[in-house]
Formats: sequence, structure tokens, C-alpha cells
Amino acid sequence: MTNHSGPILTCGVTPEHHGERLDRFLAGALFAENISRTRVKSLIQEGHASIDGATVTDPSLLLRAGQTALLRLPPPLDPAPKAENLGLAIVFEDHHLLIIDKPAGLVVHPSGGHEAGTLVNGLIGHCGDELSGIGGVRRPGIVHRLDKDTSGLLVVAKTDAAHQGLARLFADHGKTLPLIREYLAFAWGVPDRPFGTIDAPLARDGATRQKIAIAPAGRGRRAVTHWRLQETFHRQVSMIACQLETGRTHQIRVHLAHIRHPVLGDPLYARGYKAKAAKLPAAAEAAVAALSRQALHAAVLGFPHPLTGKILRFESPLPEELSRLHDALRRGIGLNDVSDAS
Repeated sequence: MTNHSGPILTCGVTPEHHGERLDRFLAGALFAENISRTRVKSLIQEGHASIDGATVTDPSLLLRAGQTALLRLPPPLDPAPKAENLGLAIVFEDHHLLIIDKPAGLVVHPSGGHEAGTLVNGLIGHCGDELSGIGGVRRPGIVHRLDKDTSGLLVVAKTDAAHQGLARLFADHGKTLPLIREYLAFAWGVPDRPFGTIDAPLARDGATRQKIAIAPAGRGRRAVTHWRLQETFHRQVSMIACQLETGRTHQIRVHLAHIRHPVLGDPLYARGYKAKAAKLPAAAEAAVAALSRQALHAAVLGFPHPLTGKILRFESPLPEELSRLHDALRRGIGLNDVSDAS
């Protein structure tokens, strides 16, 4: 079980609660603490609960009389993230917004387990009070996010007016307002056509909370990714440019895995693909093995300035780790390999 310094709730299951769901039972025990059943369910799924000393993660588990249920409550979060000097890579800044080139490994905002060293901590250190408060004290200025191990361009609002304008822009998904979000992904396999669109709704995976899954028809949130093939390497790996029409959690990672071209180095959606690296030349195989993150980079970000209307467009080159991967994959490309599909 995860270590926590917060309070511990221990409850014996009496006969009248025999057969009751774990989340309902614990929520009832915590009624006086104003902790909702939804929050209790999340805590169970995150590994904070145990039955007779054994960790359980299924909120729907049916209890038996005589068992002892335990729930560890995480300590309360500091409502105001502390300022830190993180040496952020700032691509552009004016009075209303700034563009950050986020490195892989940097969490965007504080959360359980990431109370310091986040982008928000760095933003507060750089901007002080000059950040939009619309996102709340935990997410000041944050309009959209990148996964921890996805690198690249991200826009942050410094004023409420900019935040409102950017929020409208991202909510529009480029339908009536110009917005470009292009990612470069190194993916396993080679698609059978040069471009395409993946239109598949997404929802939280029922079995693994950390994962997102393709939802059944009529359920989930609409998610659309447009992709085009950029390069192929040794007929085993492709570099694919993806443009988002919607911006869902893990969208590109799940969509590419859905068409059987998961992102290299992805710990959630590319399991079972590592064996393919053995089919690559030695240098490329070593570069894949050295990856410490998913090979996904937010390379292009373009939009009209929310206050001035000026069209802004920014490009971020591949970071060092992905650049080394790219170079290693390109070595030894033969005449029979398609090395440029753009």
C-alpha cells in the first residue's frame, strides 16, 4: 500500500453490513467527515484501502461480516503551490500569455504525489501573481495540459481575459477558430496508408484507472485525431504527425494504439511491443531501449492571440532524447526502405 501521513479509518464489518459494497460502507463511515462516495471510490482505486491487511482496489467488492476495512486518507493538499525557480524554457511571453517548451518528466500542476517541482510551481516562481486565477489556486493559468512524459509546447494564461479567450479557442477545437496542435510520435509498425483520421470516443478504463480506453458506441467523450505518415524506419517504426481536433487525456497514445501503432516507450499502451525492437539494427535497438519516456512531442502550436488577434505560431524541435532516437533510426536506411513519406 502507498505510504501516507494522513489519518487512518478502520472499521469492522458488522452483520448488518454483510454483502455491502466497500465504497458504500466506507462512505457511510465517513459521512460526518463530508467525504463523498465518489471520493472514497477514487481513494480505493488508487490503492488506499485494505481488507484484513490486504490492499484492494475494487470499490464494488462485497464485504463479509467479521472483516476489517481500512482506508488511509491522504494528508490535505497545500491550497497554494509554492514558487520555485525551475528555469522554464519560455518561447514567448507578453503581458497576457506565455508559451512554454515543456521537457518530459515535468508534471503540469500539483496533485497527490507531485506537490512540488511542477510547471505551476515554476510559473509562480517566474510570474508571481501575474497568472490568471480562473483555473483556481492549484492550476493558475493552466488552459490545457501535456502528459508528464510528453514534451513540447504549451500555452499559459497570465490574465483572466487571456484565459477566457484561450479557453474558448480550445473548446472550439479548431472548428470555427484557427487552432493548430501538431504532435510528432514515433510509433511501432508502418500504417498501410499515408494519412487518416481516427474518430473514436474515449472513457476511463474500467479495469485500470490510470488508463484511458476506446468507449463503446454512444458512450465516452468524442475524440478525433488526424494523422499523416512522416517517415518510416526499417519497416518497423514510423514517425507520425498527429493533429488534434479534440484534446482528451492520452488521446494520441490511445488512438495510435487503437490502430495498432502504439507510441514507442509508452508504459501503458505499448506493452507487448518491446520484442519488435530486436528486428531493428543494433544502434536503433539501443536507442529504443534507452527511452525513458513515451516518444511523443508537441511540436507545433498555432492560434490567434486572444487579445490582439495576431496569428501566433511556434515550433519546437525534437528534444535531445528523441533527436538521438531519430538519428539512430535513420542509420542504415536502405534503398528498399521508405525514409520520407511526407
